[in-house]
Amino acid sequence: GEVCTVINKKYSEFLPSMRSAEDLVAQVEGLANNIDLLRAGIENEVQRDLDVAVAEFTELKQQLERDTLVLSVLQKLQEFDRAVSECSSALLEKQHVPAAQHLEKARSSLRSLESRGGFELKILKALGTELTVQTQNVIYHLGEEWQKLVVWKLPPSKGSSALEAVVLSELHLHTQDAAVPPVAAVLQALAVLGELPSKLKDFGQLLLQYILKPLISHPSLEPVPEEQPDVFILRFRSQELALDESSPMEVFDRIKLVFEFLHKHLLSVPLEQPGEGRREGRVTLAELLGELIWEELSDCLIHNCLVNSIPTNSSKLEQYKEVIESTEEFEKALKRIQFLKEDTTALLKYACNVDSHFANKKCQDVIMAARNLMTSEIHNTVKITPDSSIALPELRDPGSGDQLKVQRPCSLVHSGTVNLGSESRLSPFTLCLPPCRISSSVQQLLELAYHTLLEATASTDLCCVQLFDCVRNIFQLFYEVVPTYHRENLQKLPQLAAIHHNNCMYIAHHLLTLGHQFRYRSTSVLSNGAATFVDLVPGFRRLGMECFLAQMRVQKGEILERLSSARNFSNMDDEENYCAANKAIKQVLHQLRRLGMVWQDVLPVNVYCKAMGALLNTALAEIVTRIAALEDISAEDADRLYSLCRVMVEEGPQVFTPLLEEDKNKKYQEEVPVYVQKWMTFKELMIILQANLQEIVDQWADGKGPLAEEFSAAEVKSLIRALFQNTERRAAALAKIK
Repeated sequence: GEVCTVINKKYSEFLPSMRSAEDLVAQVEGLANNIDLLRAGIENEVQRDLDVAVAEFTELKQQLERDTLVLSVLQKLQEFDRAVSECSSALLEKQHVPAAQHLEKARSSLRSLESRGGFELKILKALGTELTVQTQNVIYHLGEEWQKLVVWKLPPSKGSSALEAVVLSELHLHTQDAAVPPVAAVLQALAVLGELPSKLKDFGQLLLQYILKPLISHPSLEPVPEEQPDVFILRFRSQELALDESSPMEVFDRIKLVFEFLHKHLLSVPLEQPGEGRREGRVTLAELLGELIWEELSDCLIHNCLVNSIPTNSSKLEQYKEVIESTEEFEKALKRIQFLKEDTTALLKYACNVDSHFANKKCQDVIMAARNLMTSEIHNTVKITPDSSIALPELRDPGSGDQLKVQRPCSLVHSGTVNLGSESRLSPFTLCLPPCRISSSVQQLLELAYHTLLEATASTDLCCVQLFDCVRNIFQLFYEVVPTYHRENLQKLPQLAAIHHNNCMYIAHHLLTLGHQFRYRSTSVLSNGAATFVDLVPGFRRLGMECFLAQMRVQKGEILERLSSARNFSNMDDEENYCAANKAIKQVLHQLRRLGMVWQDVLPVNVYCKAMGALLNTALAEIVTRIAALEDISAEDADRLYSLCRVMVEEGPQVFTPLLEEDKNKKYQEEVPVYVQKWMTFKELMIILQANLQEIVDQWADGKGPLAEEFSAAEVKSLIRALFQNTERRAAALAKIK
């Protein structure tokens, strides 16, 4: 029963908990059903609504972006429109700077519109066109205002000379005129629009063409500034009595006057520099103009003013300091008005380098003068004798302290004789050039060389070396120019060839001592003995020799050609043959006489005698060869040949006339055998032509006689066979010639 009681008790306790559990299960099942229903609802309805909402949101966002973009574009368009209309009204009120600034605003609005990607508006093209039209309109107005401020009164270009045109030119500045807008406003507006450089460039070019360059190149011009209440005028006055060239000081003063005038009334205007990349802050108009025209102006000042002022004489170099000082002062004045930057020194650099410029100019002048002398006529001559002295500079005697003495150019020893111990004395003329004629241009050329070297010894080292090189160049130039320039005449005219030969020998003679003579002049670089011309001597001697020898070859050729028409001197008993031979000999003598005359008083006597001797020798040798080669000579032939030879022997020496004084030539005519190698051979031939067999054998004298001196045994035998018939006496005579 107790068990039952416990069971009942347990059961009664279990039952409510089971019931509550069952209730819970039922609730859970209901909840699960609700969840299922709710999920189905969400999946079916809420998700759909959500998707719609997201799509709507995205669309609204894009709409907003589009509206914002349109709004900003409209704002920019409004800004552009306002800027353009404000520009127009500012322009009407002649407010040029605001007008230009509004235009720049409109330009930046348009740029930002154009820069938006993926956004094409047809209106942009129209706006661009409108902006261009407005800009050109403003620029045109500014241009007109600029033309009212700066007025050029220029003469018509035709019909007046350059100087007249400049004298009639005027520059009017209306910068203080109440009737025109302030100059700063016009210039600032142009600067804002980026048009100032081109306006200034045009102004700078006119300034150079009509004011600055004429002032540099016309010494007679003088600028005359004039101030009136509402206009400032710059005009010119031409002075009648002006020099050919202005000094740099005068030119600098005139240019300074112009710039001071321009600075006072125009160039001092300060400007704000617009745009990026430009230096910050303000800049004056003078600085901008300086950047544009200084290079051209400084070039013009150097080439048309400073170059001309460089001295051509070293003694004037000292006075050039004044030019250097005034150049420095000129640059400082232009820097004060800000026309030049502080580091600009082109002019001063050029002026300070005067030594080098002096040397360059001097060398240029010397070479030009030398070239003119070399291309002048060779046949204008002067006589050189041992005691003739050219106008050469005085050179100090090495032993005479400061005393100066004239050194005679062709005498390298002191006057009087030089003692060589007790027994022998040298003539004072030992080292002299023999008397002859040279071109006066060559004498002048040497004077030029001496004077240039003299100048060199008084110059700075740099200059000295340059001038010394210049003198060497003169001689090298002679070597190149003269033989080429005068080639034809030197080939055709024997007298010119002789003068050229003398010229070369004369130059070589001076070159031996030219450097040496200046060793004692100063402490210059020439005094170390390195300055020499000796190396040029062999070249000049060769040049003279070659030219003269070429002429000798021509003359020898002509002699041989004339003798070739003598029909080998054979069959002289035939009248025609005799006439031909006679004519040939006459022509040869005529040629020699003519040469004797054109070389007379030109060549040195020893050269003259050698040359004439060589040519006469050519003729005699040819005649001997032709006669010795004859196989048959009749008695009449022999007589006629003898008479032809006698003409040569009698008239040949008379072609020797080296001197103008007739009586002095006798001596040289008697010395002909000395200069004509074949003279004795020719005389022996004449003896043979007149001799009998015994006389010929006597002349031979067993190979020891005078005949044997001139002819070989074979030649004598050949002549005997030609002259004598074949007899026992002839055979006996031939046997003795061996």
